[in-house]
Amino acid sequence: MRTIVLLVLSNIFMTIAWYGHLKQDNIPLWKAVLVSWGIAFFEYCLMVPANRYGYASGFSGFQLKMTQEVITLIVFAVFAVVYLKEPFHWKYLVSFGFLMGAVYFMFKK
Repeated sequence: MRTIVLLVLSNIFMTIAWYGHLKQDNIPLWKAVLVSWGIAFFEYCLMVPANRYGYASGFSGFQLKMTQEVITLIVFAVFAVVYLKEPFHWKYLVSFGFLMGAVYFMFKK
């Protein structure tokens, strides 16, 4: 559970770092890059322990990556709808369903 919580928190920071500047087009690109790097530092401070704890708890590298990708998409979907004010289409749910199928097979013994 600690791994999942850390992955969620790290993905929140990374989503803000990568996409938070999109609505701030009045800021020069170089400033957006520097601010994003600063935010991404905290993402790394959470992602590295998440992966270390997860691996030590029995997750494989593949399982950690797949879990991280699913969390990334969930965090981004919320961010895109709430912050970017983008519509959420049914096709995104279908795509997510296929990804969940990939996760199922990733963890299947």
